[in-house]
Amino acid sequence: MLFSIAVFFAHGQKITLSTRVLDRVTSEPLPFASVGIKGKAIGTVTNLQGEFDFHIPAEYRNEILVISMLGYQNFEAPIWSLLESKPENIGMEKSTTVLQEVVVTDSLLGGEIVKIALSRIEKNFPMEPFLMDGFYRDVKKVAGTSVALLEAAVKIFDENYIAPRNQSKLRERVKLVEVRKSLGYDNKFTPFFRQKNLLEDLLLHNNIRYRQIDDTEGFFASLKREPDSYYNGHEIFVVSHTEDFHFKIFIDKENYAVNHLEFEISGDNHERKKDLVSKHVTYRKTIDFKPFKGTMYLNYITVTTKEKWYDEITSEFRFETELQQHLLINEVNPNTKERITSTDKMRNYGLQFQDYPYNKEFWDGYNVIKETPVDKEILADLERLAPLEKQFENN
Repeated sequence: MLFSIAVFFAHGQKITLSTRVLDRVTSEPLPFASVGIKGKAIGTVTNLQGEFDFHIPAEYRNEILVISMLGYQNFEAPIWSLLESKPENIGMEKSTTVLQEVVVTDSLLGGEIVKIALSRIEKNFPMEPFLMDGFYRDVKKVAGTSVALLEAAVKIFDENYIAPRNQSKLRERVKLVEVRKSLGYDNKFTPFFRQKNLLEDLLLHNNIRYRQIDDTEGFFASLKREPDSYYNGHEIFVVSHTEDFHFKIFIDKENYAVNHLEFEISGDNHERKKDLVSKHVTYRKTIDFKPFKGTMYLNYITVTTKEKWYDEITSEFRFETELQQHLLINEVNPNTKERITSTDKMRNYGLQFQDYPYNKEFWDGYNVIKETPVDKEILADLERLAPLEKQFENN
């Protein structure tokens, strides 16, 4: 794996590690690999090209950098050694401990594994108040062309992972730190994007926090066990459902903690907007958790919604809209005494409606998902109006 690191000191005595994470054998990029510091609650993830920018306090230079990815052995190295040697070829190696004959060695069925995992949520996930620093991003596309970008830094407070009485009512409290958006965020296509409370909608997609997994015997019977995987030094159960929708869940074999969840569904919607009708919607979601001091915390959520719009009278296809949403957790503060009060929290979770001045100094030193070639294409679309920095300043 090519591991090219550029190091420099940023504002507030921070070190920035910029690198690309690849498969050692195939040289393929490893997207959404978790990057963190051993024993610390800060981290980031790689982008679609395996790249990341990780802004860390300078006093952490003697700590251990850890990169973890499902199906791979962890990469660990002292940060100081990376600063000095700047290695260019360090590999993420696939795990060799996964055995195909796992079904022979233990008889647990897929549904049984998921049942156990759901029953242990309150043992594996936080049951004391905690605070998370998060980064939100969404990109709007029309006919494959990016038309708008919004990014926000937020603080998210939650009491615990006790099952809520109302699965559609947000339990977390969110405080907005900074927000920036492009000039095209409000345009003639805005009504065709249905999300009104962007951040609230995304947080409510946490199937584990809000117990949004079917717990009927019929669903458990439909789950199939796949070959085990490997993550963060542990063997992982992999269980899937592929009938009317795609569902895959990754569960730790030691404590039955949910590490990762993937979900995709497609269907007709028939929503009407401005003489157009939506006839096909594709919804894809990924949720990832990572452990800190024996407890699982949210790592990131990504949701992509695609919708095809047709003329209501002629049924002629007009265009496709796509909304890409990401929420990345940069830092977790467990057992916190700090609270987000009713006066601090956002009253309206529609980030597009927030009117904050653009704080360039803040964004220059903030852990965001590094720009990828895909993102550069997005930026090229957006910058047809003006340089993005100018759009942030003038919006």
